[in-house]
Amino acid sequence: MTSTANTSTSSRRLPGAAVVALAATAALLAGCSSSSDKSGDPLGGGQAGGDSVVVGSNNFAESILLADIYGEALKAKGVKVSYKPNIGSRETTYGLLKNGSITVLPEYNGALLAYLDKTAAPKTIAATTAAINAKLDSKLTLLDPAPAQDKDSVTVNAATAQKYHLTGKSSITDLKSAAKDLVMGASPEFQTRHQGLAGLKDVYGLDFKSFKALDAGGPLTQAALQKNTVQAADLFTTDPTISKEKFVVLQDTENLFGFENVQPLVYKSGLSQKGVEALNAVSAKLDTAALLDLDSQVQLDNKDPLDVAKAWLKSAGLD
Repeated sequence: MTSTANTSTSSRRLPGAAVVALAATAALLAGCSSSSDKSGDPLGGGQAGGDSVVVGSNNFAESILLADIYGEALKAKGVKVSYKPNIGSRETTYGLLKNGSITVLPEYNGALLAYLDKTAAPKTIAATTAAINAKLDSKLTLLDPAPAQDKDSVTVNAATAQKYHLTGKSSITDLKSAAKDLVMGASPEFQTRHQGLAGLKDVYGLDFKSFKALDAGGPLTQAALQKNTVQAADLFTTDPTISKEKFVVLQDTENLFGFENVQPLVYKSGLSQKGVEALNAVSAKLDTAALLDLDSQVQLDNKDPLDVAKAWLKSAGLD
């Protein structure tokens, strides 16, 4: 949706300005789903004592789910864990990490880099990690990034995918010949920025029939794609609507939309090497398809995120 150098309207980038529905969902999940050792006050201070690790999450459903996954993986290795769910803005979470009030926070590398350095534009995941670590407070560090990414995409509806023989392995480039017959839907700013129509034309050679201004990957965009008002749209890659409606996400092979890998941000002195290894093992197995499935279970099937987290860890051999 935006480059790592720009501010984005995504709830993953700006949790304090999250879509109301996601914030409400997160609040409900925080109240009903996670383990009994979760703190009632997400902004409560004080460092965890001894070997206890505090896992935080932002105020949207996917962040809470990821915190449960990482937290339960630590528990499986005998680490004492408590939770601070449903925290607001990145300014708040970053401050809580720096003072040791939380030990682990599931982050998104591109969004975190945009917060730390708005001018950075790395070309690889490794360069993104290096650029973040160069700007991080000395008490903090990043662990390994997961293959899972929650980022902007060019997504087509099922009818369009079938008509043009597009699959989940197809690239945005494969839409080039069809674009002239398709309407693209996204947020208004998508029409003018590089990580939007300009970049899709310059990088991938796409020249759409027309553009329809909607919202930032939200219900308006989802509905327009469902109803075929638009045939292609900017959706986030772990949006549960994708699996529900059998939409097809085209591969961003040139990384036009940057990187938004899930990546734990850690208060160094609060996590043992055993904990580091446990979290890196989770990240190694968490890809975008898995995260999309897990999000769908929570947000579409109304399953308890803690139960979903435990089931996935078991299936991945990490429990």
